[in-house]
Amino acid sequence: MAYDVEITPSLANVDARAWDALAEPDNPFTEHGFLSLLEQSRSVGPHDTGWLPCHVLLKRRGELVGAMPLYLKHHSYGEFIFDFGWAQAAMQAGLAYYPKLVSAVPLTPAGGRRLLSHPAFTRAEIVRELLAAAQVVTRELRASSLHVLFCSEEERALASELGFAARLSQQFHLDHQGELHTFQDFADALRNASRKQVRKERARAHALGLDLSMRKVSDLSASDVEALWDFYNTTIDNHGSEAYLTRAFFHGLPENPHAYAALAHDGDEAVAGALFFHKGKHLYGRYWGARRELPMLHFELCYYLPLAWGLTRGVTHFEAGAQGEHKIKRGYLPSPCYSAHWAVHPGLQRAIAEFVVREEAYVRQQMEVLAESTPFKRHDQEP
Repeated sequence: MAYDVEITPSLANVDARAWDALAEPDNPFTEHGFLSLLEQSRSVGPHDTGWLPCHVLLKRRGELVGAMPLYLKHHSYGEFIFDFGWAQAAMQAGLAYYPKLVSAVPLTPAGGRRLLSHPAFTRAEIVRELLAAAQVVTRELRASSLHVLFCSEEERALASELGFAARLSQQFHLDHQGELHTFQDFADALRNASRKQVRKERARAHALGLDLSMRKVSDLSASDVEALWDFYNTTIDNHGSEAYLTRAFFHGLPENPHAYAALAHDGDEAVAGALFFHKGKHLYGRYWGARRELPMLHFELCYYLPLAWGLTRGVTHFEAGAQGEHKIKRGYLPSPCYSAHWAVHPGLQRAIAEFVVREEAYVRQQMEVLAESTPFKRHDQEP
């Protein structure tokens, strides 16, 4: 079957409904609205952000049947699948590692499909066509390599067939099979010591006397939306990082139907909060921050309150952000993350392929060790 390939520098050139017809039912980040907000707010794009959109569109007789969010990059920041060592090794070998191409949701370490396909077409065929097209773009733009980050396990396997190196990483997620409907169900699944700790942490947070809530961003006041921007910058400053997201991104969030916020108010003032995205049966936490440090408030707003809120709405998969082994004792267990990598230079590709094989053995061993610290009643009983 013949397809037409187009490359677009902006999602403003793509019909939102046609793009969203390709999106997953539980993934809010690959929707047109989220990705285009990043562009419209100048969080990504040709504004010295280091994320230059060059999205791949696959069409059949003028109809959009596949898409791949793709970015030309001159650095490796904001990706959360780290390749700084590869860049250094390439430099030492006399190879230019940047620019490179990255298929990802910018600044968002959440898993899901990166290669989007229309349900009326054979998915594996669409994925292969998109990857092959992206490889052509990589050569045409004289990029060193192509990286598909936080993709699905299926996409990683299909990419491997085209010569990509398959990489394994880990995060900490809370998953269950639909047996949890309330926070009490979650607490009852914990071992006694873990259950007591969770209750103690929640009690300390509630004893602060603050008004705690989980609400749609579209229902927030203008001052509360501005507070989310302040919280983000406070956390960035505390960690010595660089703020890639702009104020315009946060002020555009009320237009996103999947954006929620867990907030703590002292009177009319929002003193702490975290941003969340909810779609289908999935919930994702992002961008915690506080104007002053208060005991256990972080755990309540980032884990417990949104979990309680989500369980009553049928959430079965909760990602509370990148990294953090402290999440294990609060019910978030080691979970695999997938990526696929292809370099134009054969020598660099061999080096990457050899590295990811060794790395995967270590990651799997680490995941097994960490899983032994499960807070649930039996090692084989996850929520």
